[in-house]
Amino acid sequence: MTEKSIQSVDRALAILELFLGSSPELSVKEISLATGLSKSTAHGIIRTLERGGYLQQNPADLKYKLGMKLFRLGNAFAGSLEIGGIARPILRDLADRLKETVHLVVRQQDEAIYVDKVEGPQSLRIYSHVGKRAPWHCTGVAKAILAYQDEDTVDRLLAQAELQPFTKFTITDVDQLREQMRHIRENGFALDNEEIELGLRCVAAPIFDHQGQAVASVSCSIPSLRLDETKLPEVVRTITRAAAGISRGMGYLEQP
Repeated sequence: MTEKSIQSVDRALAILELFLGSSPELSVKEISLATGLSKSTAHGIIRTLERGGYLQQNPADLKYKLGMKLFRLGNAFAGSLEIGGIARPILRDLADRLKETVHLVVRQQDEAIYVDKVEGPQSLRIYSHVGKRAPWHCTGVAKAILAYQDEDTVDRLLAQAELQPFTKFTITDVDQLREQMRHIRENGFALDNEEIELGLRCVAAPIFDHQGQAVASVSCSIPSLRLDETKLPEVVRTITRAAAGISRGMGYLEQP
């Protein structure tokens, strides 16, 4: 059974696709003629797209062009595709080596998003799934990225975060989180010690791009009973090596 499309969405997409042609700017009249929409209907959709940042008007000639929101979405998409292709075989190898669930998280604007996940052989129901947001303050994958941002970005992201106490171990004090960021930078990896889910620990390491920016992270989630202090160093070594491999694939040159 064919799903019914939503007319207003179809019309908005048709307008955006006009800009894939040779004209970088179009007037309301030109858009109306090209789509077969009345000028009033076209203008209403255009204004909606403009408010959302998907179109912007040139004040000199009142024509419209693509907005910065589409540029940012395109960059996020391209970045995810690039890192996803590089990371996927490394994630599979990680899951095979550690026999546990591993994740890839990328920073997209002000959010840390799970973009890939490889399940280990042992069934484990955990917080994450692809497309879900990772809270900055209590997940290893997000903290591994956050720790390497500039101070202004850290201030802004922590100010925006709800700092929800998911468990009794969740750190919600900003000063404690800043201290934790310092330890992450010193050690090169982040830990989540049952901070988002009781009985679950996570080891994560940052992934750097060709500009030396921490744009993503890789992690392994392990039940606390299976990750004691004797096994932790091995998991840390394995995760940090995997992150370094993905970083090299992204063009990152590690400083001597």
